[in-house]
Amino acid sequence: MSEPSIHIRNFNDKIKLMNQTQRRDLVLSAAEARSLHAEIYALMAQIADLSRRPAESDSVTVAMDGGGF
Repeated sequence: MSEPSIHIRNFNDKIKLMNQTQRRDLVLSAAEARSLHAEIYALMAQIADLSRRPAESDSVTVAMDGGGF
């Protein structure tokens, strides 16, 4: 799994701080909210794209002929 984007990491950091300080509210600026929205939307589109793709097989086929026995 890849690293979360800067916007998601910033949001996660704000949630951690909110929980550590026992605050009940979280405030995002309009720019932060827009950036977070764009990142979440992009992730949702990527998930939708991946779910439409056919499943790839993870199996490996090995054939052995026994050599010169």
